[in-house]
Amino acid sequence: MRSAEDPALSPGRKKASTKRSTRVRIDPARLAAYDLLRAVDRDDAYANLVLPPLLRERNISERDAAFATELAYGTLRWQGLYDQILAPLLSRPIVELDSGIIEVLRLGCHQLLKMRVPSHAAVGTSVDLARTVLTAGPIGLINAVLRKVAAESPDELIAAAVESAPGMTRDSALAVRWSHPEWVVTALREALGTDPGNIEGLLESNNQSAAVTIVARPGRGDRDELVRQGAEPTKWSPWGATLRGGSPAEIPAIREGRAAVQDEGSQLVTLAVALAPLAESLAVAPTHRWLDLCAGPGGKASVLAGLAESVGATLTANELHPHRAELVRRALSGASAHHEVVVGDGRSMSWPPGSFDRVLVDAPCTGLGALRRRPEARWRRQPRDVAGLVTLQGELLSAAIDAAAVGGVIGYVTCSPHRAETVGVVSTILQQRSDIEAIDARALLPDVPELGAGPWVQLWPHIHGTDAMFCALLRRTG
Repeated sequence: MRSAEDPALSPGRKKASTKRSTRVRIDPARLAAYDLLRAVDRDDAYANLVLPPLLRERNISERDAAFATELAYGTLRWQGLYDQILAPLLSRPIVELDSGIIEVLRLGCHQLLKMRVPSHAAVGTSVDLARTVLTAGPIGLINAVLRKVAAESPDELIAAAVESAPGMTRDSALAVRWSHPEWVVTALREALGTDPGNIEGLLESNNQSAAVTIVARPGRGDRDELVRQGAEPTKWSPWGATLRGGSPAEIPAIREGRAAVQDEGSQLVTLAVALAPLAESLAVAPTHRWLDLCAGPGGKASVLAGLAESVGATLTANELHPHRAELVRRALSGASAHHEVVVGDGRSMSWPPGSFDRVLVDAPCTGLGALRRRPEARWRRQPRDVAGLVTLQGELLSAAIDAAAVGGVIGYVTCSPHRAETVGVVSTILQQRSDIEAIDARALLPDVPELGAGPWVQLWPHIHGTDAMFCALLRRTG
């Protein structure tokens, strides 16, 4: 049974507005999905930023938009598996094919294997799409290959692909079965630690669409209002709500800036940083200044601003890139006047050492904790990226410690569970510096189960339904 209605089987479809060939009638949903895949491949575009405006600009109906979203995002997630299935059906390596041909074949595979579109519709509309966006040459190839895919059951095709996994290791088989790069599977399995049996649950969760979670910005919004408008309260965040249908833009509080889309995991780690106890000496005489060292695009900063205001503190939001700093300004535009946005490299402070009671380091990372929301991210990162990020993360964390007053709290957060980016960075800084101590972050989220061995917090999609956020809390001691 399909989870989104196939527009090719629905009467009264509108024709896509395009200058491409009009000799065939291709539905706008499939054309939009193809154009998104081409933008991701050709321009390194971010799917979650490109698809919504693309659907709006083409006036694609809500029903067709749901189909296009599932088709595009699902194809991006599962392309590793599809390439393994397609490889033995092709006369030459798939990397030697024109990328447009590959995209049409992957889209056809996703309809046949994961969306359960009837075989004749999946093959026929893929051929029509190829006639629209490609030259005539590959039409026969696409038709023949997809007919071979349609002739086998999905389970048989997937099993054969897993059996032919390169290397024939457990991780390589899991990489094919759940369509992740093998190095990502290994990193996630290692991050799960003493319970490696969870790895398939995590990989499966990464291939599911994440619910739309919103936050009522403290001091500006009210979760009760979001619930009255049809959202459901999140399990643990006091400001969060989950939207079960419709567009977030339909929520008045979001349009007016009193609420925003934000994963519950991001809300929880921000809460932990805001609640972590200062040393007694600083608690008596705080600086009343908080710092978000890497603030773009402003989601956590907008939560921190409201929490800072509630205790009479001001927030400084620092961002390296000017265009992201502008996003932070927009996120804070309705907040209290007690905040400022500055542009600069967080590693070279523009403020005196020891200036802040609380410092949040939401460090740049591989983003392996948000694979549900960023379907192309797993293919974009490479193992070689990790070492450079770890160096940057360590430098930012050291600068954050310098910025904290004695007795102040430093929160180190990543949207990645990769051990090199999480416990590796924190353990190294604890070894290098004698002026900090670890705080048990789990104690700040007492109602949230299975946070790990501590003292850090590790959230998981398959356990908590959040992004795989990591949070370590440190206190400056000297």
